[in-house]
Amino acid sequence: MPKVLITTVPFAERNSFPLEMLESNGIDYVINPLGKKLTEAELADMIAEFDAVIAGTEPITDHVMACAPNLKHISRVGIGLDSVDLMAAERRGIKVSYTPDAPAPAVAELTIGLMLTLLRSIHTANNQMHQGKWQRHFGRRLAEITVGIIGVGRIGTRVLRRIRGFGTPRLLVNDTLPSLELNREFKLEWAAKTDIYQQADLISLHVPLTAQTKNMICKEQLLMMKPDALIVNTSRGGIINEDDLYHVLSTGHLGGAAIDVFTQEPYKGRLGEIERCVLTCHMGSMSVDCRTRMEIEATEEAVKFLTGKSLSSPVPETEYNVQRQKL
Repeated sequence: MPKVLITTVPFAERNSFPLEMLESNGIDYVINPLGKKLTEAELADMIAEFDAVIAGTEPITDHVMACAPNLKHISRVGIGLDSVDLMAAERRGIKVSYTPDAPAPAVAELTIGLMLTLLRSIHTANNQMHQGKWQRHFGRRLAEITVGIIGVGRIGTRVLRRIRGFGTPRLLVNDTLPSLELNREFKLEWAAKTDIYQQADLISLHVPLTAQTKNMICKEQLLMMKPDALIVNTSRGGIINEDDLYHVLSTGHLGGAAIDVFTQEPYKGRLGEIERCVLTCHMGSMSVDCRTRMEIEATEEAVKFLTGKSLSSPVPETEYNVQRQKL
C-alpha cells in the first residue's frame, strides 16, 4: 500500500473529500502530527517511509529528500516553489506538482482588504476603539491614488480587476513579461521598479521568491518611497527585508505596511511593535473555497501519480529554470 505524508496544516478541516480520495484508492496517509509548519529537521525525521508528500511551505531540501528513499512525488498545496529544491528533486527522479490557480482569488481579495485597511486606518481605529479611544481618521480612496503593482501574473492581474471596481486610479505596473492583453483590458503604465517606488502612493507585491527577488525591497528602496506611501506584501516572505522595514517605519517614514508572509513563519519579529504595520499569518489562500480547491487538486495529483496516471499540473520547466539561475 503506497503511503502519503500530508505536511500542510490545516488539511481537510472543512472538506474531507481529499482524505476520501486517498482512502478509496487504497492509499495510506499520515497528517502532520505536529500540527505546525515543519522545520527541515522535523520533516527529515518523519519522511523516510513515504512515497509521496502533499506539501505546504516547509523546506523540502536535498537533505530531506536524502532521508526519503521511497519518495517519488511532491504535490504542493499552493503555487510557491521556493521551499522545494527542484534541482535536487530532478536529480533524484522525484516529480513535483503544484496548484497554481487555486489560491489566486483568495490572495487577491485579501490584498484588496489590506489595501483598504491601510488607506482608511481601519487597524488603527480598531485598536483605539478597544482601548476606549474615539478618534476619527482621514483616509484616501483607491480611485484617487497612484497604485503600483509589481508582478501581474495570476494574482496581480486579479488584483487589478478588483481595483477597477473602486474606480480608475493611476496604475503603474511592472513585470518581467509585459502583457499586451492587459494593455487592452486596463489603462496601464508599464514602469521600472524605481519609478514605482518613487511615484506610487500604494505598492502591492505579487512576485515569486527567487534569487532575483530576494531582498528586492531593502532600506534603499523603502526610502525612495513617498513619506506617506503604503506597501502590501501577500506574495512571499524575504522579498521585503523585514529588519529594514522595521527600521524605516520606526523613523516615521511610510504611512504604513501590511505583511502576510515572512522569512520565518510563525513570525516573531519586531514589526509587531509598529502600530501602523498590519500583520497577518500567511492567510492569503485561507478562504474555505480556495483552500478546499487547493487541497483537492494537490491530492488528485498524488493519487494520479501513485496509481500510474499522468499528472495534470506538473511544475513546468520555466520554474526549474528559475532555480537553475541560482547556480
